[in-house]
Amino acid sequence: MTQRWKQRPPGSTWGDYGEDDELGRINLLTREKVLEGVREVEHGITFSLSLPLDYPGGTALNQRRYPPILRPTEDLEHKQDVFYNVVAREQIAPNLTDVWSDDVVTLWLQYSTQWDALAHQGEEFDADADGVAEPVFYNGFRAGSDIVGPAEDAKGDGSGSIGFAKHLGLEKMAEHGVQGRGVLIDLAHHVGTDWQPVGFRKLQEIMAADDITVEPGDMLLLRTAFATQILAWGKNPDPVAIHATAPYLDAHDDDLLQWIADSQISALIADNYAVEGIGVPGADESTPHTLLPIHNLCLFKLGVPLGELWYLDDLAAWLREHNRSRFLLTAPPLNLPGTQGSPLTPVATV
Repeated sequence: MTQRWKQRPPGSTWGDYGEDDELGRINLLTREKVLEGVREVEHGITFSLSLPLDYPGGTALNQRRYPPILRPTEDLEHKQDVFYNVVAREQIAPNLTDVWSDDVVTLWLQYSTQWDALAHQGEEFDADADGVAEPVFYNGFRAGSDIVGPAEDAKGDGSGSIGFAKHLGLEKMAEHGVQGRGVLIDLAHHVGTDWQPVGFRKLQEIMAADDITVEPGDMLLLRTAFATQILAWGKNPDPVAIHATAPYLDAHDDDLLQWIADSQISALIADNYAVEGIGVPGADESTPHTLLPIHNLCLFKLGVPLGELWYLDDLAAWLREHNRSRFLLTAPPLNLPGTQGSPLTPVATV
């Protein structure tokens, strides 16, 4: 029992890492786990696992997420040069030879390669054991107090709409550091790139065929080749095909959900939009249910952050050529307090 909850969801890890824990299974990225990742480095070759952050292009994938807006900052006289943004040296001192250029970006944090924070998805759950469900997040943190939604001019100073995570924000992961052993499973190599679910049995077959073992604390990466198609569209994605491209984890396979829980992975990552399929109907849609069962399991119950829209092609090709599946993964989010999602440039080292 903690101060925030009297009962926890069945199968959850609430309280396992402490009453006030905000990291979940990132706690499994210990010093020993970092060393396990370092021991996978043999060649000193690095792979960037990020898409360009202005992909996928447009808003076909998610109408609430827009491409980044990049523009120059104002110069020292508060005049904007929309083409070059070069500050004339005469504006500072007549004899200086320097020129400068600054810019600013408006960035939707989950538009491209990203982490989902534990604050990203909660559930209406009776954490107080009083027969009434309330909106809560991992480890019993509360909507409205710990995770705050938009409120117009909440500060009373004309600053406009705000919304942020007072707890479970991605700055906790950033401060901890996200580095350890990554393990890649190449789904697309085995099942192709058609829109199709991959359940527990098929996943185990693929792992056996490639001699892959996943151990507690590993960060698990899944290549579906979705990001490959995103790049091929050149920031002009097909608005229909983008929602039915590449394989995905079958979130309605109870054995798969149990395996994710039992594996004790510290993070679950894919090169597709949501790891699981969005809008795929379950067995019973007539009773209360979650739209995204793997998000619910990982973010709400287990405290496992989700990585989405990573780029894995080059790494997967190298690993297959060298008969490997493991590597050192370095993948901290932005240390920006209160964020519920974050872009990043993860790096795999082999």
